[in-house]
Amino acid sequence: MQKTTITALVACGCLLVAAAPAQAAPKDPVRALKAQLTPGHGVRFTETTTLSGGGKAKLQSRKGTFQLDAKGVAASDITTTSPGRPGERTISVGKVSYTSGGMWEDRLPPGKSWFKTNGLLGGSSGFHGQVINPAEPKTLAALVKKGRLRGGTLTGTITFKELEKVSRWFGASIPLRMDNATKVSYTLTLTSAGLVSRVKSSYAATGVLASSELKGKTLTIDSRFTGWGAKVSIKAPDPDTVTTDMGG
Repeated sequence: MQKTTITALVACGCLLVAAAPAQAAPKDPVRALKAQLTPGHGVRFTETTTLSGGGKAKLQSRKGTFQLDAKGVAASDITTTSPGRPGERTISVGKVSYTSGGMWEDRLPPGKSWFKTNGLLGGSSGFHGQVINPAEPKTLAALVKKGRLRGGTLTGTITFKELEKVSRWFGASIPLRMDNATKVSYTLTLTSAGLVSRVKSSYAATGVLASSELKGKTLTIDSRFTGWGAKVSIKAPDPDTVTTDMGG
C-alpha cells in the first residue's frame, strides 16, 4: 500500500472520530430535583411490593401524589390496595397524617372516617411501601454519594440507619424496625433531564419484623414516577370527619 493511501486512510479515520457525537455526561439528579421544588407542584407515582423467597407474593399496590415545596415533600395523598385487606387512603400535610380504611376500617367512632396522627406519612401501608423517596433532596444526595451513576442509572446500597439520618419519609413510614443495619439495595432510573422515573429497592424482610415466617425472605418495592412539575393541591380532610380516638 502506497504512503499516500495510508495517509489518506488515517486522515479519514480522524475525521470519523471527530464527527462522532461525544457521549453526554449523566445529568445531576439532585440539581434536577431542586429545579422541581416549587410550591403547588408535584409528582405522581405508582408502586408494587412483593415478598420473595420460597415463592413470590404480591403484598400491596399503591398510587399517589407528592406535593412539593422548597425543601421537598410538603404533602402526600396515597391509596393502597392489598389482597384480603380493606383499601386504605392516607393524606399527609406537613407532619400530620390522616388515614381512612385499612386497619381503621370499622374501628372509628360513628360519623368519623379519618384517623389523625403525628406520623406514619404513608399510613400503615408504609411498612411495606417504598423506603426511598426521590423527592427529598437530602435523600437523593445520599444515594448519589453512596451509589454509582452510569448514564441514566444509579445503583448502590444504603442502610436503614443511614436513610433515617437524611429521610423524614423513611423515619415516618417505618418508625418501628428490628435492625437498623439492614441494607437496602437500590436502582434509580433517570430521565434525560435527570429526574427520577423509577425506584426499585429491596431488603431483608426481617429488617422490619423479626418473624420466623419472614426469615430468608426479601421485600422488593418497584415505584414509577410521572408528571414531575404538574400542579398539585393536597388538603386535609373535613375536620368533622376526623378523630384521634382509636378505640371507637
